[in-house]
Amino acid sequence: MNTEEAIEFPQEDSVGPEMKGADVLVAALEREGVDVVYAYPGGASLELHQALTKSEQIRTILPRFEQGGGFMAHGHARVTGKPAVCMATSGPGATNLVTCIADAFMDSIPLVAITGQVYQQFIGKAAFQETDFYGMTLPIVKHSYLVLEKEDLPRVIKEAFHIAGTGRPGPVVIDIPKDVQQAIFAPTFPSTIDLPGYLGDVTHPKASDDALIPVLKLIEKAERPVLYTGGGIISGDAHLELREFAERTGLPVASTLMGLGAFDAEHPQSLYWFGMHGTVAGNWAVCDSDLLICAGARFDDRITGKIDKFAPDATIVHIDIDVSEHNKNKRVDYPIHSDIKHALGRLSELTKGKDFTKPDISAWMTNIDEWKTQHPFSYDKGEHITQQEAVEVLYEETKGDAIITTGVGQHQMWAAQYFKFREPRTYISSLGLGTMGFGLPAALGAKVARPDKLVINIDGDGCFLMNVQELGTAKIEKINAKSIILNNQHLGMVVQWEDLMYDSVRGQTILCDKDNIGGPDNVEALYPDFVKIADGFGVAGRRVIKREDLRDAIREMIEHDGPYVLEVVVPYTEHVLPMIKQGLSAKEILLSTDTPSS
Repeated sequence: MNTEEAIEFPQEDSVGPEMKGADVLVAALEREGVDVVYAYPGGASLELHQALTKSEQIRTILPRFEQGGGFMAHGHARVTGKPAVCMATSGPGATNLVTCIADAFMDSIPLVAITGQVYQQFIGKAAFQETDFYGMTLPIVKHSYLVLEKEDLPRVIKEAFHIAGTGRPGPVVIDIPKDVQQAIFAPTFPSTIDLPGYLGDVTHPKASDDALIPVLKLIEKAERPVLYTGGGIISGDAHLELREFAERTGLPVASTLMGLGAFDAEHPQSLYWFGMHGTVAGNWAVCDSDLLICAGARFDDRITGKIDKFAPDATIVHIDIDVSEHNKNKRVDYPIHSDIKHALGRLSELTKGKDFTKPDISAWMTNIDEWKTQHPFSYDKGEHITQQEAVEVLYEETKGDAIITTGVGQHQMWAAQYFKFREPRTYISSLGLGTMGFGLPAALGAKVARPDKLVINIDGDGCFLMNVQELGTAKIEKINAKSIILNNQHLGMVVQWEDLMYDSVRGQTILCDKDNIGGPDNVEALYPDFVKIADGFGVAGRRVIKREDLRDAIREMIEHDGPYVLEVVVPYTEHVLPMIKQGLSAKEILLSTDTPSS
């Protein structure tokens, strides 16, 4: 949500006719421009669902599990940049949203989670389906509301959307007791909000020229500069400003996974993404840099590796909208509190002045280009289709023009490596929390929000099973999202760690019969049969085992008018490389399973 848009309200409050609290909630959602709610009903939220049936503006989509609905809202929010809404009943319905809320908190996703609550007279008395949802979500939200006064409902909704979508985005919880839902009153819909301590510089801080000019002076003197970008570029709608700043300064750009697509992967200054399984060039450039400008990222452990060996010789600038991120994980030399769109835009403007001289870093870029050439993402083509090959063929067949969602694990990394993301909001993945089961429901939400785009979930067999029931939502709601399952019959990423660190001892990481493991050479033992599962939901599907069938199957999936499940049977022996083991530095990156880099 654009910050300026978020604070433009009508000039006067408006008073509505008498109605139930549940109808007030729906009217308030309509005023916020909500057109879709992902909601699963129950006893404490029946009134809310009855009110939604009357709305001519809001489409209510029924997931088959509350977590599925929460992740549909994630997909919706991540591709639009605006707060999306999920809803559940009290007790277990609400607690099934906790993972979704924590996921939104970790990845800074604007989410409004609305839950029904028991009657106020039963709160705190262990009533049927009662939990302290307000209390239990406090550590994982930007804000939580327990609405105890009916008159507060319109204000709470307006505040919740403003908080979720401005500043550093994040989730907001609104817990509404059933008696508040049933209360009849004439609501006053506020035209403005009053949140002392949150408005103004807190939601839209702008760095001064005095803070930004020293950054340009550092760039002028740098011999090995790198621009390190994260998800803040995307949530701050700053990808155009990023490109202009990078091109005006000539700096190479290394992204986190959250920032994928903000800078064109095919741009000559792109190092693509770095971190545990990122490019060698990106990791080594950051490690050897003498100036590191971090824009909208947070020095996550999967990026830094061993923190005292992360960019050890660099002067570090950190530009972030959330001042609490400064010096939290990595001590920096120049912390700058600013909206990233403003900071990058103003830095570009300042480079146009006669006081700025673009640095000559041709030797540095030559060195980086050599790393790119020597150490690209690569894999061996063996007898069978590999996961990397499946993603690569998908990229070729879509020409990169698709929104990709993923589950979590090896397939998530291979999707990022072999599908070259060139636009923001096209790689949709659970990255901070790393939640398995994310991909399918997120794809449904993304497709609902962007019906004009091809949306494909790249998944693993373990992840897909965690929310497989949402195939029912796809079929009944006619949501044309596709899924490719890279089926290796194992929890692939955990198996990889077992191979590298635990002598390949399998600790409950085999998903089929461990005495008769299915795979490309043992098709009869594959378990379960995903094509049959899809058929049971009325969804089209196909299984591919042979390389010569892969491209045709992908084309069939893309062209099919409706949801589709493509199961690609692959070996379980593949490892995601390169890899920086936890606790090691970029210089200790594994380039193969046999030898570390030197």
